[in-house]
Parts: sequence; C-alpha cells; structure tokens
Amino acid sequence: MARITIEDCLKRVPNRFAIVNLAAKRVRQIREGSEYLVSSPKNEDIVVALREIAAGKVPFEEKPDPEIESETVEQALPETFPDEEETVDNEAPGESG
Repeated sequence: MARITIEDCLKRVPNRFAIVNLAAKRVRQIREGSEYLVSSPKNEDIVVALREIAAGKVPFEEKPDPEIESETVEQALPETFPDEEETVDNEAPGESG
C-alpha cells in the first residue's frame, strides 16, 4: 500500500496550513456520514481525507478574507495612541517616594 504524504497534497493545495484546514473539514464531513471519494479500505478518516485531497477529489478554493481585502494594514492601525502617562503608573506598588 502506498503512503500518502504532504508533498502529494501540495500538488493540489498551495500550502500546508490550507491542507490541514481542508483535511479537518473533510474529516468532519466523513464522520457526519459523507461517502468516501476514493477507495481506501481500513484507513482512518484523516488518511482518507488526505488521499482525497491528493487525488484532487476535494476542491480547494482560495477565498480572500473580505475584512483583510477591504483594509490595508495602515488603515487598520489607530491614528493616535492613548497617552502612556495617563494609563501607566510608573511607581511600583508599595513604593512611595
């Protein structure tokens, strides 16, 4: 029996984090009763999910986050920060000067 590797999945999905996310979603579907998309008898659900990803049976769509798409990093940062002197007490508790 051939082993499934991350490199096999990377041919279909661009990065390892996306593979983990996609495999986790597929395992949940399998455990909820979804049929296998590849023949893989006597394998654990995660192995079946990875085999399905490597075979191209599980579609991967790269969806940009709408919040990130609409804002840039500069827009997300506040224009001014609160005055540190008002919020931070420089004196340690119990010390008096």
